[in-house]
Amino acid sequence: MQFTNFGRLTTLAAVAVSVLGTQLAAMADVTLSGAGATFPQALYERYAREIRKAHPDIKMNYQGVGSGGGIKQTIAGTVDFGASDSAMTDAEMAQVKGGVLLIPTAGGAVSVAYNLPGVKGLKLSNKALSGIFLGKITTWNDPAIVQDNKGLNLPSTAIKPVVRADGSGTAFIFTNHVSAISPEFKGAVGASRDPKWSSGFLKGKGNPGVAATVKQTPGGIGFMEYDFALKNGLSSVAVQNGSGKYVAPSLKAANQALSDIEFPANFRAFDINSKQGYPIVGMTWLLIPKVQKTPAKAQAVKTMVKWILTSGQQFNDDLSFTSVPSAVAQRAISVVESSVK
Repeated sequence: MQFTNFGRLTTLAAVAVSVLGTQLAAMADVTLSGAGATFPQALYERYAREIRKAHPDIKMNYQGVGSGGGIKQTIAGTVDFGASDSAMTDAEMAQVKGGVLLIPTAGGAVSVAYNLPGVKGLKLSNKALSGIFLGKITTWNDPAIVQDNKGLNLPSTAIKPVVRADGSGTAFIFTNHVSAISPEFKGAVGASRDPKWSSGFLKGKGNPGVAATVKQTPGGIGFMEYDFALKNGLSSVAVQNGSGKYVAPSLKAANQALSDIEFPANFRAFDINSKQGYPIVGMTWLLIPKVQKTPAKAQAVKTMVKWILTSGQQFNDDLSFTSVPSAVAQRAISVVESSVK
Protein backbone atom coordinates (compact mmCIF):
# COMPACT_ATOMS: atom_id res chain seq x y z
CA MET A 1 0.00 0.00 0.00
CA GLN A 2 2.84 2.33 0.90
CA PHE A 3 4.55 1.59 -2.42
CA THR A 4 1.29 2.23 -4.25
CA ASN A 5 0.86 5.60 -2.55
CA PHE A 6 4.49 6.44 -3.25
CA GLY A 7 3.93 5.61 -6.91
CA ARG A 8 0.87 7.82 -7.03
CA LEU A 9 2.74 10.68 -5.36
CA THR A 10 5.62 10.29 -7.79
CA THR A 11 3.22 10.40 -10.74
CA LEU A 12 1.44 13.47 -9.37
CA ALA A 13 4.77 15.20 -8.79
CA ALA A 14 5.88 14.43 -12.32
CA VAL A 15 2.61 15.83 -13.70
CA ALA A 16 2.99 18.96 -11.57
CA VAL A 17 6.55 19.49 -12.76
CA SER A 18 5.45 18.99 -16.35
CA VAL A 19 2.58 21.49 -16.01
CA LEU A 20 4.85 24.01 -14.27
CA GLY A 21 7.46 23.59 -16.99
CA THR A 22 4.85 24.20 -19.67
CA GLN A 23 3.60 27.32 -17.86
CA LEU A 24 7.11 28.69 -17.47
CA ALA A 25 7.85 28.05 -21.14
CA ALA A 26 4.66 29.86 -22.12
CA MET A 27 5.56 32.76 -19.85
CA ALA A 28 9.03 32.99 -21.41
CA ASP A 29 7.67 33.04 -24.99
CA VAL A 30 6.49 36.62 -25.60
CA THR A 31 4.63 37.73 -28.71
CA LEU A 32 4.88 41.40 -29.68
CA SER A 33 2.18 42.62 -32.06
CA GLY A 34 2.78 45.65 -34.24
CA ALA A 35 1.01 47.44 -37.07
CA GLY A 36 1.55 50.45 -39.28
CA ALA A 37 3.54 51.67 -42.26
CA THR A 38 3.84 49.57 -45.40
CA PHE A 39 6.96 51.55 -46.41
CA PRO A 40 9.19 49.37 -44.13
CA GLN A 41 6.93 46.30 -44.16
CA ALA A 42 9.40 44.04 -45.97
CA LEU A 43 12.16 45.17 -43.61
CA TYR A 44 10.11 44.57 -40.47
CA GLU A 45 9.06 41.15 -41.73
CA ARG A 46 12.77 40.36 -42.20
CA TYR A 47 13.48 41.65 -38.70
CA ALA A 48 10.74 39.36 -37.37
CA ARG A 49 12.34 36.29 -38.95
CA GLU A 50 15.87 37.15 -37.86
CA ILE A 51 15.15 38.23 -34.28
CA ARG A 52 13.45 34.87 -33.70
CA LYS A 53 16.77 33.21 -34.49
CA ALA A 54 18.69 35.42 -32.06
CA HIS A 55 15.98 35.47 -29.38
CA PRO A 56 13.78 32.34 -29.64
CA ASP A 57 11.62 33.58 -26.77
CA ILE A 58 10.45 36.64 -28.73
CA LYS A 59 7.97 36.49 -31.57
CA MET A 60 7.46 39.73 -33.51
CA ASN A 61 4.28 40.00 -35.57
CA TYR A 62 3.85 42.95 -37.93
CA GLN A 63 0.88 43.98 -40.06
CA GLY A 64 1.21 46.64 -42.76
CA VAL A 65 -1.91 48.80 -42.43
CA GLY A 66 -0.47 52.20 -43.32
CA SER A 67 1.09 54.83 -41.08
CA GLY A 68 -2.29 56.33 -40.24
CA GLY A 69 -3.54 52.95 -39.07
CA GLY A 70 -0.39 52.39 -37.03
CA ILE A 71 -0.82 55.71 -35.24
CA LYS A 72 -4.50 55.00 -34.54
CA GLN A 73 -3.78 51.55 -33.13
CA THR A 74 -0.96 52.90 -30.98
CA ILE A 75 -3.29 55.53 -29.54
CA ALA A 76 -6.02 52.92 -28.99
CA GLY A 77 -3.55 50.58 -27.24
CA THR A 78 -4.43 47.61 -29.45
CA VAL A 79 -0.79 46.91 -30.40
CA ASP A 80 2.47 46.58 -28.50
CA PHE A 81 4.15 48.91 -30.99
CA GLY A 82 3.11 50.93 -34.00
CA ALA A 83 5.04 52.16 -37.01
CA SER A 84 4.90 55.28 -39.14
CA ASP A 85 6.86 57.08 -41.86
CA SER A 86 5.34 60.34 -40.66
CA ALA A 87 6.35 61.37 -37.17
CA MET A 88 3.46 61.62 -34.72
CA THR A 89 2.42 65.15 -33.84
CA ASP A 90 2.42 66.49 -30.28
CA ALA A 91 -1.37 66.16 -30.19
CA GLU A 92 -1.23 62.52 -31.32
CA MET A 93 1.52 61.65 -28.85
CA ALA A 94 -0.50 63.20 -26.02
CA GLN A 95 -3.30 60.71 -26.70
CA VAL A 96 -1.13 57.67 -25.92
CA LYS A 97 -1.79 56.67 -22.32
CA GLY A 98 1.47 56.81 -20.40
CA GLY A 99 3.37 58.40 -23.28
CA VAL A 100 5.08 57.15 -26.42
CA LEU A 101 8.57 57.07 -27.92
CA LEU A 102 9.41 57.52 -31.61
CA ILE A 103 12.40 55.33 -32.46
CA PRO A 104 14.00 55.65 -35.93
CA THR A 105 14.81 52.32 -37.56
CA ALA A 106 15.64 53.12 -41.18
CA GLY A 107 15.48 55.66 -43.96
CA GLY A 108 14.69 55.22 -47.60
CA ALA A 109 13.67 56.61 -50.94
CA VAL A 110 10.13 57.04 -52.23
CA SER A 111 10.20 56.12 -55.90
CA VAL A 112 7.97 57.72 -58.53
CA ALA A 113 7.42 54.66 -60.72
CA TYR A 114 5.71 54.55 -64.10
CA ASN A 115 4.34 52.15 -66.70
CA LEU A 116 5.39 53.16 -70.21
CA PRO A 117 6.68 50.12 -72.13
CA GLY A 118 9.85 50.92 -74.03
CA VAL A 119 10.48 54.22 -72.20
CA LYS A 120 13.52 54.14 -69.95
CA GLY A 121 15.41 56.91 -68.19
CA LEU A 122 12.46 59.28 -67.86
CA LYS A 123 13.10 62.64 -66.18
CA LEU A 124 10.49 64.85 -64.56
CA SER A 125 11.24 68.45 -63.67
CA ASN A 126 9.75 70.01 -60.55
CA LYS A 127 7.15 71.66 -62.78
CA ALA A 128 6.23 68.40 -64.52
CA LEU A 129 6.11 66.33 -61.32
CA SER A 130 3.85 68.77 -59.52
CA GLY A 131 1.73 69.30 -62.64
CA ILE A 132 1.03 65.59 -62.97
CA PHE A 133 -0.08 65.22 -59.35
CA LEU A 134 -2.15 68.39 -59.55
CA GLY A 135 -4.01 66.76 -62.43
CA LYS A 136 -2.93 69.52 -64.85
CA ILE A 137 -0.50 67.55 -67.04
CA THR A 138 -2.56 64.73 -68.50
CA THR A 139 -0.64 63.15 -71.41
CA TRP A 140 2.84 61.70 -71.61
CA ASN A 141 3.82 63.83 -74.61
CA ASP A 142 3.00 67.10 -72.85
CA PRO A 143 5.65 69.76 -73.69
CA ALA A 144 6.60 70.07 -70.01
CA ILE A 145 7.73 66.42 -70.09
CA VAL A 146 9.11 66.35 -73.64
CA GLN A 147 11.48 69.27 -73.10
CA ASP A 148 13.50 67.36 -70.49
CA ASN A 149 13.48 64.05 -72.34
CA LYS A 150 15.05 64.68 -75.73
CA GLY A 151 15.52 61.42 -77.60
CA LEU A 152 12.73 59.57 -75.82
CA ASN A 153 9.71 58.57 -77.89
CA LEU A 154 6.96 59.71 -75.54
CA PRO A 155 3.46 58.54 -76.51
CA SER A 156 0.21 60.51 -76.37
CA THR A 157 -1.01 58.00 -73.78
CA ALA A 158 -3.10 59.46 -70.98
CA ILE A 159 -1.28 59.88 -67.67
CA LYS A 160 -3.01 57.92 -64.92
CA PRO A 161 -1.77 58.97 -61.48
CA VAL A 162 -2.01 56.32 -58.75
CA VAL A 163 -2.14 57.47 -55.13
CA ARG A 164 -2.76 55.93 -51.72
CA ALA A 165 -6.22 54.87 -50.64
CA ASP A 166 -5.19 54.86 -46.95
CA GLY A 167 -3.55 57.23 -44.50
CA SER A 168 0.10 56.92 -45.33
CA GLY A 169 3.53 58.07 -44.23
CA THR A 170 4.72 57.40 -47.77
CA ALA A 171 2.12 59.91 -48.97
CA PHE A 172 3.41 62.39 -46.39
CA ILE A 173 7.01 61.99 -47.58
CA PHE A 174 5.95 62.47 -51.20
CA THR A 175 3.56 65.39 -50.66
CA ASN A 176 6.02 67.05 -48.27
CA HIS A 177 8.61 67.03 -51.07
CA VAL A 178 6.25 68.25 -53.80
CA SER A 179 4.94 70.99 -51.49
CA ALA A 180 8.53 72.16 -51.02
CA ILE A 181 9.13 72.47 -54.79
CA SER A 182 5.72 73.82 -55.80
CA PRO A 183 3.83 76.61 -53.99
CA GLU A 184 0.77 75.78 -56.11
CA PHE A 185 0.81 72.14 -54.97
CA LYS A 186 1.37 73.24 -51.37
CA GLY A 187 -1.73 75.42 -51.52
CA ALA A 188 -3.95 72.93 -53.36
CA VAL A 189 -2.86 69.62 -51.80
CA GLY A 190 -0.22 70.21 -49.15
CA ALA A 191 1.88 67.85 -47.07
CA SER A 192 -0.38 65.23 -45.54
CA ARG A 193 -0.71 61.53 -44.72
CA ASP A 194 -4.15 61.62 -46.32
CA PRO A 195 -4.11 64.37 -48.97
CA LYS A 196 -7.11 65.48 -51.00
CA TRP A 197 -6.24 64.51 -54.55
CA SER A 198 -7.90 65.56 -57.79
CA SER A 199 -10.88 63.42 -58.72
CA GLY A 200 -10.19 60.64 -61.18
CA PHE A 201 -6.89 59.49 -59.67
CA LEU A 202 -6.55 55.73 -59.21
CA LYS A 203 -5.95 54.46 -55.69
CA GLY A 204 -4.15 51.51 -54.16
CA LYS A 205 -3.99 50.32 -50.55
CA GLY A 206 -0.52 50.43 -49.12
CA ASN A 207 2.71 50.42 -51.08
CA PRO A 208 1.83 46.97 -52.47
CA GLY A 209 -1.51 48.23 -53.80
CA VAL A 210 -0.01 51.29 -55.50
CA ALA A 211 2.77 49.20 -57.08
CA ALA A 212 0.31 46.58 -58.34
CA THR A 213 -2.01 49.23 -59.79
CA VAL A 214 0.79 51.02 -61.63
CA LYS A 215 2.07 47.71 -62.97
CA GLN A 216 -1.30 46.77 -64.46
CA THR A 217 -2.16 50.27 -65.76
CA PRO A 218 -0.59 51.44 -69.04
CA GLY A 219 0.29 55.10 -68.59
CA GLY A 220 0.21 54.73 -64.80
CA ILE A 221 2.50 56.63 -62.44
CA GLY A 222 2.58 56.45 -58.66
CA PHE A 223 4.75 56.93 -55.59
CA MET A 224 5.93 53.97 -53.50
CA GLU A 225 8.80 52.78 -51.37
CA TYR A 226 11.74 52.15 -53.70
CA ASP A 227 11.98 48.42 -52.99
CA PHE A 228 8.37 47.91 -54.16
CA ALA A 229 9.26 49.47 -57.52
CA LEU A 230 12.26 47.14 -57.83
CA LYS A 231 10.33 44.01 -56.89
CA ASN A 232 7.56 44.81 -59.38
CA GLY A 233 9.99 45.51 -62.23
CA LEU A 234 8.84 49.13 -62.53
CA SER A 235 10.96 51.94 -63.94
CA SER A 236 11.52 54.96 -61.69
CA VAL A 237 11.66 58.62 -62.64
CA ALA A 238 14.74 60.79 -62.13
CA VAL A 239 13.64 63.96 -60.33
CA GLN A 240 15.38 67.23 -59.50
CA ASN A 241 17.12 67.67 -56.16
CA GLY A 242 17.85 70.97 -54.44
CA SER A 243 20.73 71.74 -56.78
CA GLY A 244 18.58 71.13 -59.87
CA LYS A 245 20.36 67.89 -60.77
CA TYR A 246 18.24 64.98 -62.01
CA VAL A 247 18.70 61.93 -59.77
CA ALA A 248 17.04 58.50 -59.87
CA PRO A 249 16.33 56.63 -56.62
CA SER A 250 18.98 54.27 -55.26
CA LEU A 251 20.37 53.29 -51.88
CA LYS A 252 23.50 55.35 -52.50
CA ALA A 253 21.50 58.43 -53.51
CA ALA A 254 19.19 58.07 -50.49
CA ASN A 255 22.21 57.81 -48.17
CA GLN A 256 23.60 61.00 -49.70
CA ALA A 257 20.36 62.87 -49.07
CA LEU A 258 20.02 61.60 -45.49
CA SER A 259 23.67 62.01 -44.51
CA ASP A 260 23.19 65.45 -42.95
CA ILE A 261 19.99 64.74 -41.03
CA GLU A 262 20.02 65.85 -37.38
CA PHE A 263 17.89 64.04 -34.83
CA PRO A 264 16.50 66.13 -31.97
CA ALA A 265 16.04 64.71 -28.48
CA ASN A 266 12.70 63.10 -29.39
CA PHE A 267 14.09 61.77 -32.71
CA ARG A 268 11.41 63.51 -34.80
CA ALA A 269 12.79 64.81 -38.07
CA PHE A 270 9.91 66.22 -40.08
CA ASP A 271 11.72 68.00 -42.90
CA ILE A 272 14.59 66.46 -44.81
CA ASN A 273 15.85 68.92 -47.39
CA SER A 274 19.04 68.13 -49.24
CA LYS A 275 20.85 69.50 -52.26
CA GLN A 276 22.65 66.22 -52.74
CA GLY A 277 21.44 62.75 -53.61
CA TYR A 278 17.85 61.72 -54.29
CA PRO A 279 15.43 64.24 -52.78
CA ILE A 280 12.24 62.23 -52.06
CA VAL A 281 13.42 60.48 -48.91
CA GLY A 282 12.20 59.99 -45.38
CA MET A 283 12.72 58.20 -42.09
CA THR A 284 10.51 55.55 -40.57
CA TRP A 285 9.86 55.12 -36.83
CA LEU A 286 8.66 52.53 -34.37
CA LEU A 287 6.01 53.96 -32.05
CA ILE A 288 6.77 52.49 -28.62
CA PRO A 289 4.25 53.03 -25.79
CA LYS A 290 6.16 53.71 -22.60
CA VAL A 291 3.70 51.62 -20.57
CA GLN A 292 3.49 48.04 -21.80
CA LYS A 293 0.79 45.52 -20.89
CA THR A 294 3.10 43.27 -18.82
CA PRO A 295 6.65 43.40 -17.45
CA ALA A 296 7.53 40.55 -19.82
CA LYS A 297 6.37 42.59 -22.82
CA ALA A 298 8.28 45.64 -21.59
CA GLN A 299 11.48 43.60 -21.44
CA ALA A 300 10.77 42.03 -24.83
CA VAL A 301 10.26 45.50 -26.37
CA LYS A 302 13.61 46.63 -24.98
CA THR A 303 15.29 43.54 -26.40
CA MET A 304 13.59 44.02 -29.77
CA VAL A 305 14.62 47.66 -30.10
CA LYS A 306 18.20 46.94 -29.05
CA TRP A 307 18.45 44.11 -31.58
CA ILE A 308 16.92 46.18 -34.41
CA LEU A 309 19.30 49.10 -33.80
CA THR A 310 22.38 46.88 -33.56
CA SER A 311 22.37 43.45 -35.24
CA GLY A 312 19.22 44.19 -37.23
CA GLN A 313 20.71 47.13 -39.11
CA GLN A 314 22.76 44.74 -41.25
CA PHE A 315 19.56 43.79 -43.09
CA ASN A 316 18.65 47.37 -44.08
CA ASP A 317 20.99 47.43 -47.06
CA ASP A 318 19.57 44.15 -48.38
CA LEU A 319 16.18 45.83 -48.83
CA SER A 320 17.47 49.22 -50.06
CA PHE A 321 17.03 51.05 -46.73
CA THR A 322 19.55 53.33 -45.11
CA SER A 323 20.77 52.56 -41.59
CA VAL A 324 20.45 54.63 -38.43
CA PRO A 325 23.76 56.28 -37.45
CA SER A 326 25.33 54.32 -34.59
CA ALA A 327 25.43 57.30 -32.21
CA VAL A 328 21.71 57.93 -32.77
CA ALA A 329 20.98 54.22 -32.37
CA GLN A 330 22.79 54.04 -29.02
CA ARG A 331 20.94 57.12 -27.79
CA ALA A 332 17.60 55.58 -28.81
CA ILE A 333 18.42 52.29 -27.07
CA SER A 334 19.22 54.16 -23.84
CA VAL A 335 15.95 56.11 -24.00
CA VAL A 336 13.94 52.90 -24.45
CA GLU A 337 15.82 51.13 -21.66
CA SER A 338 15.11 53.93 -19.19
CA SER A 339 11.55 54.82 -20.27
CA VAL A 340 9.63 51.64 -21.12
CA LYS A 341 7.93 49.96 -18.18
